[in-house]
Amino acid sequence: MADKALYVLAGYDDETEAVLAGMQNKLYELGFEGVQTKGIPMHFTLGSYDSECEEELKERLAKIGESYKAFDVSFNHLGLFRLPTNDVLFIAPEVSKEMLKLKDCFLDNKDQFKWSAHTTLLIDKPEVIHEALPVALENFAPLEGEVTKLYLYEFWPTRHVMTVELVAKKN
Repeated sequence: MADKALYVLAGYDDETEAVLAGMQNKLYELGFEGVQTKGIPMHFTLGSYDSECEEELKERLAKIGESYKAFDVSFNHLGLFRLPTNDVLFIAPEVSKEMLKLKDCFLDNKDQFKWSAHTTLLIDKPEVIHEALPVALENFAPLEGEVTKLYLYEFWPTRHVMTVELVAKKN
């Protein structure tokens, strides 16, 4: 990628992170590499921005972290996206009112695709995704978790800018 960009990501509680990363790691263990960005937390993307927006985004995320509560998320299906040269294998959280409210904080993004909440497991050529799909299905079970944090990353190269914890839920 020639141009750097900032991305706002919604991240999960530690247990959900471990389960989702475990699914992805199983693919890696079996030799499925993919071209997805490695070494970042499991997430769904809320928006992308020009790098010049870093200070404004840091302030925005800090304010959101002070006022938005963590919320439950349910995963009950795997899915595929077709891109021009690759396919994306993902696990998708069910869209909720809380998720849409959070997404509305980032309507000024410059995303090239319409938003679809998803957590990427693998990005690769269609024939590789076809081989990986049975492995993903075998290791998939419905999952309940929580969205507990926001991340700000710059890509490429990958640079973690900040992490913001959402307000803890009261049980």
